[in-house]
Amino acid sequence: MRTYIGRQQAISPEDFAELALGTPVELWLGVEGETDEERAAREDAARDILAENLNLPDDLIRMAAVGIEENPDLFDVVPLVRPARRRTARKGVAA
Repeated sequence: MRTYIGRQQAISPEDFAELALGTPVELWLGVEGETDEERAAREDAARDILAENLNLPDDLIRMAAVGIEENPDLFDVVPLVRPARRRTARKGVAA
């Protein structure tokens, strides 16, 4: 099944995030190995976007809240029990 947001097809979770934000996720999170110059340019672009769209942080919080409300099972975390490690006595060593 194909999923479209507007005219864009969303294939991966990253696509959904980019289409929801209207910007690539990497703009906000950065990329591994970026130089200081690349980081500064990315942060400048992010500041410009935030200055043009003052409601963006509120919109993102609202979207996250809706996502959590619609998918409460995302937080159904069950701790896994570790199996007990067997202790084996070594020959010639007193326990």
